[in-house]
Amino acid sequence: MTNSKEIYEQRENIQDLEEQINELSKINQDEESRQEIERLRARIERVRREVFSKLTPWQKVQMARHPQRPYTLDYIQHCFTDFIEIHGDRKFGDDHAIVCGMARFHGEPVVVVGHQKARDTKQKVFRNFGMPKPEGYRKAIRVMKMAEKFQRPIFTFIDTPGAYPGIDAEERGQAEAIAYNLREMARLRVPIITTITGEGGSGGALAIAVGDIVNMLEYAIYSVISPEGCASIMWRDASRAEEAATALKLTAEDLKAFELIDEILQEPEGGAHTDPLAMARSLDEHLQKDLARLKSLPIEKLLSERYEKYRRMGQFFEKASAAAAHRS
Repeated sequence: MTNSKEIYEQRENIQDLEEQINELSKINQDEESRQEIERLRARIERVRREVFSKLTPWQKVQMARHPQRPYTLDYIQHCFTDFIEIHGDRKFGDDHAIVCGMARFHGEPVVVVGHQKARDTKQKVFRNFGMPKPEGYRKAIRVMKMAEKFQRPIFTFIDTPGAYPGIDAEERGQAEAIAYNLREMARLRVPIITTITGEGGSGGALAIAVGDIVNMLEYAIYSVISPEGCASIMWRDASRAEEAATALKLTAEDLKAFELIDEILQEPEGGAHTDPLAMARSLDEHLQKDLARLKSLPIEKLLSERYEKYRRMGQFFEKASAAAAHRS
């Protein structure tokens, strides 16, 4: 497997090639210059494919956290129309780390719910770094129940380090809010399609991710805890996060093998942030296909399949001694 030093060197090579293209683009281009530019671009694509075909789990964590990856509002802009945001949980306040609203998906009325991160400091504080508080989860389930009332399919987008762990969130019932969402989403009588677009952090992600279909972008991650948190608990050493990332089996390939997700969505070469529009178009196609399949199911069958889907998750082993005692 390609190690971190080799990956770094190959990325440096890509940057050098891009600088050469920029220099050539500034001069008056003759046929020879244009051919050289095309040759360099082809070389960049070859190197990029080689780099991204051999990423380690820890490197995929970094990709999932890339600040330029598309967020929920970006996907709403490209995949939906007539979006009207809904604010507040009608109990405490509004949480800007989760966006919810009504929209149209290829003309059909739907509801969209998703985590929202930010890119500059002011917006990061406004969005609480994508970490929802209880009022965020209560707002989400309020809007999802509205979707059920008006028979609108639900699309959720997951990208959060996890639920906010502050004292104020605990005082307002963070654990209860997440648990309530899990129960209520499991029995909503409308199709639910979930897409993990970046970080899928613990219960903070799962609280709006109980879907009939769960898609995951190629370089997204989904885990019960962050690699840094796992390393701190297991080895009292957060610097072993890279080792923890491998042990957690948090990549799309791992989760697909464990049947915890349904489909891996390929990203543009170099990640979703290199071509957000292409990623949105690809996602749009998958969402259309998923929605058509779910809408064809009778509602009772939809609920039954959703229930069985989550009952099948996990692996259970019986100790040999207990098994022998049971047989006797």
